[in-house]
Amino acid sequence: MKQRLPDSKILRKSSIIVRYPTFVIASIFVLMPFHAVFTTWLGATFGQIDLFRIWKELLLVPLAIISLIIIYKDSHLKKWFFHSPLVGLILLYALLHLALGLIAYEKKQVDASALIYGLLINLRFLAFFLVCYVVASKVPWLKNNWRSLLIWPALIVISFGLLQLFVLPANFLTHVGYGPKTIPAVHTVDQKLDYMRLQSTLRGPNPLGAYLILIISTIAMLLIKEKYGRKYWAFIFTLATIILFFSYSRSAWLGAFLSVGLIFYWTIHNQKLRGWLMSGGIIIVVVLGSTVVVLRNNNIVQNTLFHTDETSRASESSNAARSQALIEGVKSVWHEPLGRGPGTAGPASFRNNHYPRIAENYYIQVAQEVGVVGLIIFITINVLIFRRLWQKRSDQLAVILLASIIGLTLVNIISHAWADDTIALVWFGLAGVAIGTDIIKRTQHDV
Repeated sequence: MKQRLPDSKILRKSSIIVRYPTFVIASIFVLMPFHAVFTTWLGATFGQIDLFRIWKELLLVPLAIISLIIIYKDSHLKKWFFHSPLVGLILLYALLHLALGLIAYEKKQVDASALIYGLLINLRFLAFFLVCYVVASKVPWLKNNWRSLLIWPALIVISFGLLQLFVLPANFLTHVGYGPKTIPAVHTVDQKLDYMRLQSTLRGPNPLGAYLILIISTIAMLLIKEKYGRKYWAFIFTLATIILFFSYSRSAWLGAFLSVGLIFYWTIHNQKLRGWLMSGGIIIVVVLGSTVVVLRNNNIVQNTLFHTDETSRASESSNAARSQALIEGVKSVWHEPLGRGPGTAGPASFRNNHYPRIAENYYIQVAQEVGVVGLIIFITINVLIFRRLWQKRSDQLAVILLASIIGLTLVNIISHAWADDTIALVWFGLAGVAIGTDIIKRTQHDV
């Protein structure tokens, strides 16, 4: 029996066509949590902020080309590529975007900038998923080092969030270019400075909350499974939860609670303990619900949970605006079931010359852009990825991704979480790594 080589040696022994994309993918995982800060600073300093913001999309081009070369040279991957329903649906989804985008552009329903941005937002994370899938199938380095690639950047995000909470002035990010023309430097609840919302190094409080769902789920898994260092992981879990709370992202609170609950339920096999966890979860929900009802007139509860109170400074509450946006989004899909084209809804629609369409729901956004058929395709893609992860649920990373996508799906129902590049690329990239690693069983000699 051959002795197993260290991961670093395996990677060095691999061909350059595998080493290069592995390094680039790892770099994207590490850099994405700081993407907003660095690109905003570079854009404010040198101009052309859009060019800096698409650095990862530019990297995806050579990654995609190299992945196609790897597929062409590997008969197993070639068979997978041409016969996999998941790959076929992703390609069909991309073609639908391109076709409807060109039609919308010809009809002048979308500007060129909005169309390009819409295509990037909707397709980049699926392209990254496929790239990670292919590269991870050739060498196990990404799979074996996913913890470091995910946790170390997260620790920096959490640490900077703590600095924002306790040390830094509220407008600190204006020093790196945040402002009216880029990303707001200060976020508040109901325009009240007493309720500052943390965003750390992400694009805003809601993207931070969505990102922390994945991170808190990961830490929860390590807290359960790691025999040593549990005090350390418990400490990090507490800090991450504090940052999540002060993001005041209510959807992320719910998503994290659901995701962590599933982590505990799936990983603890003692039936008696499972029963206690279920009972504890129900008790927590009942107690919190009762507390909210009893203290519903308390200013702190109103601002924290409802984001408004009788002293509101906003002309319209965020809840009313969100509800109206959802209603208008559903109506638009009802009247245009074929969609209006990518870039005509969601964040990309701000780049059009006409009024943007923000449904406050990523799935409605997809239907607004590529119709009911496009939405069905996208949901099916998610279901197939979920099923593949479920088949690997003995693996820690797979369980983390399974639990977190359920929480993130909840977030996407009341926001545009997948439109944020950080959580979309990190989650779908890790899913590609988790699923792709075991597509081909290789010995160290094969590598």
